[in-house]
Amino acid sequence: MSIRDNVISLLKDIPEGIIVVAAAKTRTSQEILEAIDAGIKFVGENYVQEAEKVFSEIGRKVKWHFIGHLQRNKVKKAVEIFDLIETVDSVELAREIDKRCIKVNKVMPVLCEVNIARERTKSGVYPEEVEQLIKNISVLTHIKVMGLMTMGPRFGDPEDARPYFRETKRIFESIKKMGTPNVEMKYLSMGMSNSYKVALEEGANIVRIGTKIFGERSQEVK
Repeated sequence: MSIRDNVISLLKDIPEGIIVVAAAKTRTSQEILEAIDAGIKFVGENYVQEAEKVFSEIGRKVKWHFIGHLQRNKVKKAVEIFDLIETVDSVELAREIDKRCIKVNKVMPVLCEVNIARERTKSGVYPEEVEQLIKNISVLTHIKVMGLMTMGPRFGDPEDARPYFRETKRIFESIKKMGTPNVEMKYLSMGMSNSYKVALEEGANIVRIGTKIFGERSQEVK
């Protein structure tokens, strides 16, 4: 099936009100544009340098989400490109985003990344650290916490991810009830191509879909 067919099929399957982010890591502008033409309104990028290239060719036809690990030395450019940064996992990173946003008079919506499965190879704060991170970030004037993001186990049976998604949703609701000023717990970003259905059942309202839209990546591409 073509990218267009994949998108049309996927969007028919997604409940109303859910944001589908096309995870476009290593994809060309042409591939991304094909997805946009078929109905994709949000594109996610893992690397600022890659995003810079495709953004220069596509522009503001869509909303751009940063969904990878953001290095502090890439924040200046990220603030220029992205509409939402999903992967804030430290006060230091949040302060850098805030500092760069002050210079361009922009308030950056962000999600805090939770390493819900405590995987050493993944970014994000551990579940017990989320509340404090959000409290610390909430005082910054040019950054606004809008919710949480988690990866969950990427491969294997999607059902294995369910307890992790459920726990992230519990944390999300707990923080929402705190009513912290400058924090609007609106978005819960969970689930990818193999696990998005389970994530939706557990309360996700943003899903990040790559393979199911674009197909498998070429082995030659790193």
